[in-house]
Amino acid sequence: MFTEKEISIKALKLRKSVWQASTDFGMIEDGDKIMVCLSGGKDSYTMLNLLMEMQKSPFVKFDIVAVNLDQKQPGYPEHILPEYFETIGVEYRIVEKDTYSVVMDKTPEGKTMCSLCSRLRRGNLYSIAKEIGATKIALGHHRDDLIETMFLNLFFGGKIESMSPKYKTDDEEHIVIRPLVYCKENDIEEYSQMMKFPIIPCNLCGSQEGLQRQVIKKMLSDWGEKYPGRVESIFTAMQNIHPSHMLDRDLYDFKDVENLVQLVPEL
Repeated sequence: MFTEKEISIKALKLRKSVWQASTDFGMIEDGDKIMVCLSGGKDSYTMLNLLMEMQKSPFVKFDIVAVNLDQKQPGYPEHILPEYFETIGVEYRIVEKDTYSVVMDKTPEGKTMCSLCSRLRRGNLYSIAKEIGATKIALGHHRDDLIETMFLNLFFGGKIESMSPKYKTDDEEHIVIRPLVYCKENDIEEYSQMMKFPIIPCNLCGSQEGLQRQVIKKMLSDWGEKYPGRVESIFTAMQNIHPSHMLDRDLYDFKDVENLVQLVPEL
């Protein structure tokens, strides 16, 4: 059991992180209609909760539409989210699309389903956003997701890249935001327990064994236990990048370095 004081402290910490992310990256503006994507997991529940609290502020006025894409996975408890939305009084849409059958049919045995599932889900969400006139699409990726993605790309993709906190889709029709980018997964996990969100476990990608993301997650967890502060330092480094001290010729004109203004000290 958690005390009201513990819940209040945790909520305040997470709200501050969301406000800071919104301010730093220009995520939420007056007049926005934000489509908040709900999967039924701890991250999306927390995101919706924090954005609804943000709505109460006099400093920014925006609307929320909670959207769940029912992908027709066997055994999916389709009653849970509508009942929850009704309880908290948020406008919502439940959209049924059988992407599960497509993923199962198209994914070779032994291969991970994440990539195809993600593409299908993303395409459907973009269509829904256009249909309801959303100005922003909010996804529930948090700080640890960004760090894990950077290491996945570093180890297996040959590039230093993570997830953008805010970006325009390739067709330039939608703006996608990630309000939880400053929130730690452990804080979100604890907050979801405090708030008793009706979590819906994923029985598709979440049930697969041997995913590289799980390996990276364990590596970071081990580092965090053995070297306190290391993960925080990594996240700080992601916000403190010096292109002139890397090797990407597209980001820094090394050939014309004589005519460039020195922006960072020599190392």
